[in-house]
Amino acid sequence: MKNNHVVGQDTLSADNVEHSLGLPGTFALWLGANVVVTTILTGMFLVPDLTFQHAMLLILIGSAIGIIPLVLIGVMGQQTGMTTMVLARGTFGRKGANFPAWVNLLALIAWSWIQALLAGMSLDYAVESFTGYSNVALFTVICESLVVLIALRGHLGIEKVEKIAALLMLGLSAVVLFALNRHYDLPSITQLEPEGVLGGGVVFDIVVATAFSWIPLAADYNRHCCSLKAAVVGTWGGYVVATLVAMGLGATVSALSISVGMEPTYDPTALLSGFGFGLPAALVIFFSVLTTNVMCVYSATLSFMSVRPKVPFWKPALIIGVVSVIGALIPGILDQFQTFLLIIGSVFIPAFSLMIVDYYLLGRQRYTSAQLIQAEHSLPAFNWLALGSYAVGALLAYYWNWVDPLDFGASLPVFVITGALYFIVSKAVVGKRVAV
Repeated sequence: MKNNHVVGQDTLSADNVEHSLGLPGTFALWLGANVVVTTILTGMFLVPDLTFQHAMLLILIGSAIGIIPLVLIGVMGQQTGMTTMVLARGTFGRKGANFPAWVNLLALIAWSWIQALLAGMSLDYAVESFTGYSNVALFTVICESLVVLIALRGHLGIEKVEKIAALLMLGLSAVVLFALNRHYDLPSITQLEPEGVLGGGVVFDIVVATAFSWIPLAADYNRHCCSLKAAVVGTWGGYVVATLVAMGLGATVSALSISVGMEPTYDPTALLSGFGFGLPAALVIFFSVLTTNVMCVYSATLSFMSVRPKVPFWKPALIIGVVSVIGALIPGILDQFQTFLLIIGSVFIPAFSLMIVDYYLLGRQRYTSAQLIQAEHSLPAFNWLALGSYAVGALLAYYWNWVDPLDFGASLPVFVITGALYFIVSKAVVGKRVAV
């Protein structure tokens, strides 16, 4: 379907989905999504808590495993044509699905705040290096305003931007690593001894939680995939490559800064500028935030529309964009970044475990556009089996993250236990839903 509108006309309808994403486009979309400053920042947290080699191994394993649930939710979107939060109606009920929708909306806005600030810091560096003028707040507003303009174009506009930006980010990342290797002894970073408080289990959990944090967006985009192969191979490959590049770059810069005696900072651009490579780093971060933040604003908009389906796309997109601009200026927001990742994992891991079990093992026949959209009001208001299982999973996530942390992390155990509990309980009542 040709889209000639200036503003996106995206809806929740499964009948008018444009199958606009082939395998290369899907690969570029998820690569562009995760070669992002927050992923680079995550990589910086891992060294010197672990050795560089240990960190990279956990990044590879954690991203390869952590992306599987996202792929499964994305396939649900590709097969049904529905967004993530509309699909949640099949698991949680028509009113029960409002809970993950609102949580997702708030989480994506918080993501946008963090990324917009880092983008503003990077653009500020680039401008200051040429003109001497510095104004982080102004450049943060400019970055996020550009994000909103792209998001308003809808998924077709986002897909075009992602393809271009993915290539630019890979090229710029390669330039940064090449330049660092020419001017410094990069192999020396493999000699650093671990000296932090994060163990391998916690680091693995952070990598997995990073992948899980993308799950709410999966069906929103992959419903436009033209084939199952594109939805599976493109998503898995794009995400894993992106995570290796982004977290690897962060771990490399952090390790190198320690080896040459620089003071660690939350701003990767500041670190690289100390090596003389601040400008290409600023461009990497700027483009990464552009590609990721438009996806956050877009999916936050779809989450709102799943609760208020009669609202036209552009209205919540514009309001969410303005809120993202304002929130990015909150002082000290970066200080809570790691905690934010773990909270996101606690909230979303059990929810999407339930959706995957429900769709693939219990009741796929319920997941049709006719039942979840056209006949939404005939759905049960709440699926108490799912909500009860979710409560158990959320409590386990809280306990194993903050009260008595597991050596190997909480994400995967919570995911498996929550899904298994829901499956067993559902089978025990012979598939009957407890609803009101």
